[in-house]
Amino acid sequence: MKIKTKLRLGFGFLFIIVILFGGISLFYMQKISASSKVILKDNYESLRYTREMRSILDDHELPLSGSAKDRLGRQLSLEEKNVTEPGERQAVLALSAAFRGLTEPAANLSARKQALRTMHLQLRLIDELNMRAIVRKNDRAAASVETAVTYLIAAASLCFLILFSFSVNFPGFVANPLNEFSAAIKAISRKNYKQRLAFRGNGEFAELAEEFNHMAAQLNKWENSNVAKIQSEKLRIETIIGQMQDAIIGLNEKKEILFLNQVAGQLLNINEKEVIGANASDLMKHNDLLSSVIQSTDEKPMKIFADGKESYFKLEKREITIPNLDDQHDRAIKAAAKTAGEVYILKNVTEYKELDEAKTNFIATVSHELKTPISSIKMSLKLLKDERVGAMNTEQADLIHHIEEDCGRLLKITSELLDLSQVETGNLQLNFVKSDPREIAAYAMDAVRFQAEQKTINLELIAANGLAKVHADTEKTAWVLVNFLSNAMRYSSQKSTVTVSVIRKAGNIEFSVRDFGRGIDQQYQKRLFDRYFQVPTDGNNKSGSGLGLAISKDFIEAQGGKIWVESEIGEGSRFCFVLPVAEDAAG
Repeated sequence: MKIKTKLRLGFGFLFIIVILFGGISLFYMQKISASSKVILKDNYESLRYTREMRSILDDHELPLSGSAKDRLGRQLSLEEKNVTEPGERQAVLALSAAFRGLTEPAANLSARKQALRTMHLQLRLIDELNMRAIVRKNDRAAASVETAVTYLIAAASLCFLILFSFSVNFPGFVANPLNEFSAAIKAISRKNYKQRLAFRGNGEFAELAEEFNHMAAQLNKWENSNVAKIQSEKLRIETIIGQMQDAIIGLNEKKEILFLNQVAGQLLNINEKEVIGANASDLMKHNDLLSSVIQSTDEKPMKIFADGKESYFKLEKREITIPNLDDQHDRAIKAAAKTAGEVYILKNVTEYKELDEAKTNFIATVSHELKTPISSIKMSLKLLKDERVGAMNTEQADLIHHIEEDCGRLLKITSELLDLSQVETGNLQLNFVKSDPREIAAYAMDAVRFQAEQKTINLELIAANGLAKVHADTEKTAWVLVNFLSNAMRYSSQKSTVTVSVIRKAGNIEFSVRDFGRGIDQQYQKRLFDRYFQVPTDGNNKSGSGLGLAISKDFIEAQGGKIWVESEIGEGSRFCFVLPVAEDAAG
């Protein structure tokens, strides 16, 4: 039998039971209502008529007035039409005869009194007849109600038993097969592909069970046919990872070692086969290098002793993500990815590090060697400009001026390259002292004042008196400000203003240089502090080496500060850095 047919029969049966119980209830309710109506309609009306007639006779003296006669006649007429009980007809006829005698114009007072007594007697008789009828009918109605209640209770009990049995047993026809299907599907989700279902008959459940069994058989077949392939692929991936020259460590979401190739094992001094499946947190307690690798957040290369020397390794961390196919508690499966672990790759960059150091040493050597002849050239140019040696014509003076400018640029570049080599080799020497930030700013402004006067640029200092001192290298900090000021004047028009501002912000002192030049495009601002980067110019301004801002950043960050730029096209630029306040001045 199909599910739809079962449901129709079940609900049809419930409908018939409800209709049957409703019909029985309606039948007995109508019987009770009919009995009550008889009592109210017949006997109660007769009692009301006799009460009205008695009231009229008691309230008026003989002979009766015309209105009293009319009222009495109307009540008598109504009673004549409402005769329902045995013996009531004779009493009504006698009452009518007495009324005629009472209202006879020719009757004397004695006859009228006799008629009045007769009327009272007949009214009492009618009352007694109706009262007895009311009692009798009431008893009959009560018996009918008791019978109806008995039948209704019996019908209700029967219906309750039938419905209770139906509600307990009928859902099982649908729920039990569904529960079996649910249990079988959960078994399949646990990769138990040998699960099977068996339903008798030829209904939908039997068809579903047959399809389910076919699906399980296909899954079992697929599982058996793919296990070997999966194992082969797994071995291939493990072989590839093992043959890689970089150290590779894989962890799952529980921080357990998934894989670890031979290079990583040798580097970390652990046996790669023994630690597979072990918890990385436990291994980190006894292996400082593994702890450094997993907990590292520094992007700089790690220095590790390997191959009999100190080597440099660049750490790359990759997150393993897989589709989220977990049990969603009867909700729709989410296709979003979830984290399944992490992979750590240690790339040996020793060769590149050595090449970089060689490059730095070469630049430092060349810069140092160039500095002496350039200084000698500057001295020779100074002697040539001395009129005691001899006077020069205008063309010669211009050539000497251009040579002097180019010589100054070369000297600046060599100085910057020497500073850069100190930073890259870690030989940067900082002389920390407690300095007045206002004095640092004034010193830097004095260093470029001659250059500002030549270009008629006004230098302005904004700084409050009594600023807290900073713990910094005065010369390096002033060098940064001088570099900011030189750049600002280079890109400022004549008769403009360059503002140096020194203010306190929380536990830091902020230095800034503001110009009102063209400004810097947003796309170049993030690269301004990169080495050798130069903002494209229109050719009117000579660009530098691209090292000044990079060295400035190294100087400031080496002192625990932070450097940045704020600029908008057409509004100028503001180069800023902060240095921490000296400890005894922080309060």
